[in-house]
Amino acid sequence: MNDDKPPSRSFFQKITQLFQSEPQDRQELVDVLRGAKDDELIKPDSLSMMEGVLQVAEMQVRDIMIPRSQMSVIHEDTKLKDILSLVAETKHSRYPVFGENRDDIEGIMLAKELLVYTAAHHTNFAEDEHSDFDIRDVLRPAVVVPESKKLDVLLKEFRLNRNHMAIVVDEYGGVSGLVTIEDVLEQIVGEIEDEFDIDEDEGNIKAHANGEYMVKAQTEIEDFNEELNAKFSNDEFDTIGGLVVNQFGHMPQRDEVIEMGGFNFTVLHADQRRVHLLKVKSLK
Repeated sequence: MNDDKPPSRSFFQKITQLFQSEPQDRQELVDVLRGAKDDELIKPDSLSMMEGVLQVAEMQVRDIMIPRSQMSVIHEDTKLKDILSLVAETKHSRYPVFGENRDDIEGIMLAKELLVYTAAHHTNFAEDEHSDFDIRDVLRPAVVVPESKKLDVLLKEFRLNRNHMAIVVDEYGGVSGLVTIEDVLEQIVGEIEDEFDIDEDEGNIKAHANGEYMVKAQTEIEDFNEELNAKFSNDEFDTIGGLVVNQFGHMPQRDEVIEMGGFNFTVLHADQRRVHLLKVKSLK
């Protein structure tokens, strides 16, 4: 039996055809990869990760760092019972520890090492106000990186040195935030998209017809005030997310609500380290 239907091209033949014209720049390479996705040579999730890898190579630490205002930190003289309460509430695995001020980072405390320490001493430190606990006994050296460091370089250093967190400093040596290996990998594998997410080209504040606003937590307080006719002070915090987290008194979870300065703030997207997106409605 003769079949006039031409044989289908092999996977190798399809890939070869796609790359016959060698990409000359990043955009052409992305176009080739997207063409491969359209031809069902690669899956959409695979394309997304490939684009994430290319994007990471062009990004700097300042683009993804957790701002100083949203960092969960511990003062070196904090009592053990208060440290345990903070760990139980925030559920982070690592905490920067500072000395005289928040620019004086003494090291990084791992929550698991704190638990090992307390278990080894067989004492209920949470109730013992006179314990000889010294947080310096459980500190690891802090890795410090500049805001301008490229993400692909940082990821390589994280892997080689088996580090998971770095303190970010500005050009003057002041602490401006922190970054974790999870933050970098998130740029590659992506986050779970939220139905309220704002596209990059829409800015940090998106108005809805019902009088509500979707606001990225990284929005500068000054910009928030101008857009929503608010009067929040930026003396202590730079971003609206930092202000909201401070008002909660803990790292809030999705759907938690708080009223502040004549506005209702609802957390739409947050993880264990920071708030990402807020829904804001004026109460005036």
